[in-house]
Amino acid sequence: MGNVDGKAVEKHQDTVPHISLTMGRELLGEFFPILQKGFGVEATVPCTIKNLLCDQFGFSQLYVSERITTIFLNGKATDSIEEPIVNEQSTIALSAAMPGVVGATMRRGSYYASMRSAITCTDKEKTGACMEGMIKVKLFNLLLIELGPEFFKKGVIVTSSDLSDLLFKKSDKLQQCKEVLIGGKPVAWISLKQSDIFADYEYIKLFIVLT
Repeated sequence: MGNVDGKAVEKHQDTVPHISLTMGRELLGEFFPILQKGFGVEATVPCTIKNLLCDQFGFSQLYVSERITTIFLNGKATDSIEEPIVNEQSTIALSAAMPGVVGATMRRGSYYASMRSAITCTDKEKTGACMEGMIKVKLFNLLLIELGPEFFKKGVIVTSSDLSDLLFKKSDKLQQCKEVLIGGKPVAWISLKQSDIFADYEYIKLFIVLT
């Protein structure tokens, strides 16, 4: 399984093919592995987490405050969304409240936050001037259902190997897709089962339209 490399995607941005799948909402869960592993999105960086979530992604401050209760930036939990800086190729993981002591410890502003001081994000350094770049986003638990459709609607960058593997493994269910477009042109679902269909490309921009 490959990883989304922001610089590599930008280098070949003009040649990244687009694939659009139209399907019933009941099939969304088949694509949760992509959301959990991480997908590439374009963003203006460097920026604060608040700017990314509210100004660029369009989430309301109330939603961020009440629903996105756990945030990891580059593998470290963060309590503030005002100061930690998201830079080019940063990875940000978003989660709703997780159960148990571990969940409480990782929650933003938690009473138990001091117990994870060694893994709390304190990165306030900007690397370069603001520019269009690529970051990786990961979603977990309830946010898969709540935010996944919005990201898929706008398009996410995934490795061609990851997408090919998923389409092959889930082919029995995903053949229920109502429409498949590659580069804006309709294709038969069966063509997506070909192991070499994306062989010439390292990355794919995936759109999912739910009906």
